Formats: sequence, structure tokens, C-alpha cells
Amino acid sequence: MSARATYLAIVNPAAGAGRSLEMLTPALDRLLAGGVVVDVAETRRAGDGTRIAREAYAWGRRNFIAVGGDGTSYEVVNGLFPEASEGERPTLGFLPLGTGNSFLRDFSDHGVEHAIEALLAGRTQACDVLRLRYRGGVLHYINLLSVGFPADVANLRARRFRGWGEMGYFISILLGLARLHRRPFPVRVDGEKEFDRRRCLFLTFNNSKYTGGTMMIAPQAEVNSGLIEYVRWGVIGRLGLIRNLPKLYDGTHIEHPLAERKAVQRVEFDLDAPVDLMVDGEVMTLYCEALDVLPGALDVVA
Repeated sequence: MSARATYLAIVNPAAGAGRSLEMLTPALDRLLAGGVVVDVAETRRAGDGTRIAREAYAWGRRNFIAVGGDGTSYEVVNGLFPEASEGERPTLGFLPLGTGNSFLRDFSDHGVEHAIEALLAGRTQACDVLRLRYRGGVLHYINLLSVGFPADVANLRARRFRGWGEMGYFISILLGLARLHRRPFPVRVDGEKEFDRRRCLFLTFNNSKYTGGTMMIAPQAEVNSGLIEYVRWGVIGRLGLIRNLPKLYDGTHIEHPLAERKAVQRVEFDLDAPVDLMVDGEVMTLYCEALDVLPGALDVVA
């Protein structure tokens, strides 16, 4: 990838409580001074990032920058796919201005600075795209999908504490601990004969390591392995979860006796109803059917 590539930056002006727009001009000036040309398109409402990316890809654009957080990247990816799965591979860079980007943590903890340096250097690598088929549609993601406790916390934060920042996340964790639903999410991986119907705290299906900015939920995930990193935590109690919460931030939770991990190519669900889930920072309720991988379908600038 040439450092003089032209990108379309899809900007979420609401990201970081509006800080993204304040920080955008200095970032673009640095990129332009380094020979990177950037056109800008702003989103106005939910779903605009997907629409803009889809239309731009159809018009021949192949280089994109998601300006915002994980949700902005999610929308852009779903604008590029499924069309890009049968066409020319697109390139996606990131400018997490004013908010976090869990996916970038796999490459650096320097956030915006690392992202700008990668764009200036034209530094890209192949990245898998994970595909969820659900009743009525399909979606794509590059970070993770989770059900159970992380999704419960994310849903609480989105519905009741949006805009509260880290405090809202902390309160949502406390409320999640108070309610603590441990229930089955029947899944079968890579053609196993039986569905796993055991109750659990959570299941998460990962392409990269981090969620929530700094939580290393899948320490062995690799973005270009061609595999889904599947992490399961069984029916741990409240006190056990409280004692082990710090381990979710350094990845040692997978060493717990109730934890399991596998690297798989395909996951099938046998749900009897839609479930709440979190996908790349977005919360939704879907009737999940199957997960698989599009190996190396996206170039990421990182």
C-alpha cells in the first residue's frame, strides 16, 4: 500500500461526546503533510457509516478510514461486506478520535498516534472478517461477538447509562453482578455431533484479543489466523467472578477451571429465541444461526 493512497474517512461526529470533530483537522493535516490524501464524509444517524461505505465501494473506492470508535468501524465493515467478499479486497484504517478502539489494542496501546503513524507508513496486514448468519440476515465483524455477561453489561450501559463514560460502564458491571444470569446458549463447533447445552456465564467469539478498550477477553486470538477464537466461562458464582474480574484484563481468566477456549472454523447455534449480544461494541438482539470466517478478506492499516 502506497503512503500516497487516497482514503475516504467516514466520520462519526458524535464520537467521544463530539471530540472527534475537534481532533479531526489536526490529524488530517498530519496525514496530508505526509502525502496521504483524505476525503471526508460525516455520518448523521445510525447506519450512515454502512450506507456511505457500501455506496463508495460500489463507486470504486477501496481505501477507507473509520473515524470514531468500535461502532463506527463496525458500520464501515458492514458497508464493505458482503460485497467485498466476492470483489477486490478493501483497506481499512482507523482514527479513534475522542473514543476507544478495542481492535487497535492488538497492535498498540498508543491509539490515535499509532493509527496515524500506520497510515503515514502505509503499513497494512491481512485481517479475517467473521460472518454471523442470523434469522433474517447476515452481519460481519472484526473484533468480537459475545453473549451472556459481557452482552448484559453492554446492553445495560447502552440503554440506561449512555454518555456516562467509564462510570456508566462500572455501574453496569455492578448491576450485571447483582443480576448475574447464567444460562445455556447451545452451540456446536466444527461439526461436533452434539450441541453444548451447559449453562455458562458467557460465550465470546473473537477475531482479536480485546474488548471494552482494555479487557483481554481472548488472549490467544490472532486477526489473520483464519479461525474463530471461542472462549467460554462456566457457571462461576458472584464472589468467584468478583475475585477473578481483574484476570479478564490480563487474559489469565482462561486458566480458570471453569474457562475453556478453542480455535475453530465454524460455530452453529441451536437457540429457541433471539438473544442479546454485543458485536464490536454494538448491542442488538438476534436469532443467531451460524458463524464462520472470511480469511484475510480485509486489509487493515495497523
